[in-house]
Amino acid sequence: MKKIPKHVVISLLLFILLTTICYGQKISPQEQKIVDFIDKSSPDAIHLIEKLVNIESPSEDPAGVKNTGTILMPEFRSIGMTAKWIDMPAEMKRGGHLLAETSGSQGKRVLMLGHLDTVLRGEKFRREGNKIYGTGTSDMKTGVVVMYYALKALESVGALKDRRIKLLLTGDEEDTGVPASISRRDMVDAAKTSDMVLSFENGGNNIATVARRGYSDWELEVSAKTGHSSAIFKESMGSGAIFEAARILNQFYINLNHEKYLTFNPSIIAGGTEITTADGSITSTGKGNVVPAKVIVRGDLRFLTEAQKTAAREKMKAIVAMNLPGTSAKIGFRDEMPGMEPTPANLELLKQLDQVSQDLGYGRITALDPGDRGAGDISYISDLIPGMDGLGATGGNDHAKGEYADLDTMPIQIKRAAILIYRLTR
Repeated sequence: MKKIPKHVVISLLLFILLTTICYGQKISPQEQKIVDFIDKSSPDAIHLIEKLVNIESPSEDPAGVKNTGTILMPEFRSIGMTAKWIDMPAEMKRGGHLLAETSGSQGKRVLMLGHLDTVLRGEKFRREGNKIYGTGTSDMKTGVVVMYYALKALESVGALKDRRIKLLLTGDEEDTGVPASISRRDMVDAAKTSDMVLSFENGGNNIATVARRGYSDWELEVSAKTGHSSAIFKESMGSGAIFEAARILNQFYINLNHEKYLTFNPSIIAGGTEITTADGSITSTGKGNVVPAKVIVRGDLRFLTEAQKTAAREKMKAIVAMNLPGTSAKIGFRDEMPGMEPTPANLELLKQLDQVSQDLGYGRITALDPGDRGAGDISYISDLIPGMDGLGATGGNDHAKGEYADLDTMPIQIKRAAILIYRLTR
C-alpha cells in the first residue's frame, strides 16, 4: 500500500475537525452569551410580571391600561429604545398604545406586537411552584415580559446597536376601539415600515401560529304580521317572527356547519310583540296568545380567509331571503378582525423559528391549527407583511378565573425569540 504523505494526513484531520465544529455547533458564541444572560435574568423577569399583573387593565379601563404602559416605558428606554405613549380620542374610551423603537439603520426591520389589556380584572399575582396565577398572566402580560427580556438579552451583547426594531403594545386587543381605522392606524403605519411582524400572544411550548381566524358580527332582524294567536298559519296572518327566525337559524346550521375553519354563533336572541334595544342589550315583551311581531338575533362569524367570509355571508343572505308566509327578514354584517392567512412567507418564518428551537435543543416547532385559535391584532396587518404569532407565554384558563402561565417554559420562549430576532436582523 502506498504511504500517504504526512502533510496530507494532517490536512485531512484538520478538515474533519473543522467540519465537526461547524456542523456540531448549534449556536454561535455570541448567541451563547445571549442564552446565558436570559438564564441569569429569570428572577427579575418574574418580578416584572408580578408588577404588571397586579395592575388591573381591562380594555375598558383606560387608566389601568396606561398605568401598565407607564411601568414598561422606562424599561424599554433602559435598553436604548425610544418609548412613547399614543393616546386614543376620549370618545373611544380606550387607553392607547405603547410604541418603542430602536434608531438604527441596519438589518431587517422587525415589528414586535403585543397588548397590555385584559378581558377580566381582579385576580392578583400569586405563585405556586412553577406556575404563576393572576389576571393576564397567560394573555398576555407574561408575553410582554418575554418580548422585553428577549430585547434586553440582545442589548446585553450589543446586538441591538444600529438594528431596526419597533415594538407596539396595544391597549385594546381584547375589545378593539371603534373605529378600527383610528385604533389600528399606528399599527398599520408601523407595518408599512417593517419587513415582518412577530406577535407574542400566548402560545404552546412547541407550536407557533402562522394563521388565525378572523371574525365579524352579524344581526338578523325578522318582522311579521301580529294578532291573535288563533289565526297563526292562516293566509291572513302567516307564521310569525319566531318561526321565521327559527327557520333561518336552522338553515344556517344545516348549510354552514361542515366547512373547515368556519363557525357562526347566534349569541343573543329576543322575540315578541315589541323589542327595545339600548347599550347593546335587547329586551322583548309579548303574550302567549299573540303572534310575535319581531325577533332580533345577534352573533358572530369566524373564518380563515376573506373569500371564506364573503362566501358564508352570501349563503346567509340567501337563506334570510326565503321567508315564511307573512314574514320578512334582513341581515347585516359588521367587520371586526380580518383573518390571517397561512402564506408561504409566514411558513418561512416558522421554518426559521423551528431551526432556532432545534439549535437550542428544544425540539421542533410546528404550526398551530387555525381552528384552535381565535382572532388577534396581527391579523390587521397580515396582508401587509409576513408574520408569526404565539411566541409568548405558555399557560391556560385565558379570559377566566384561574388564569396561569408556566414558568418552566418562559426562559425557553425568551431564548427562542431572542435568537430568532438576532438571526433575522443580522
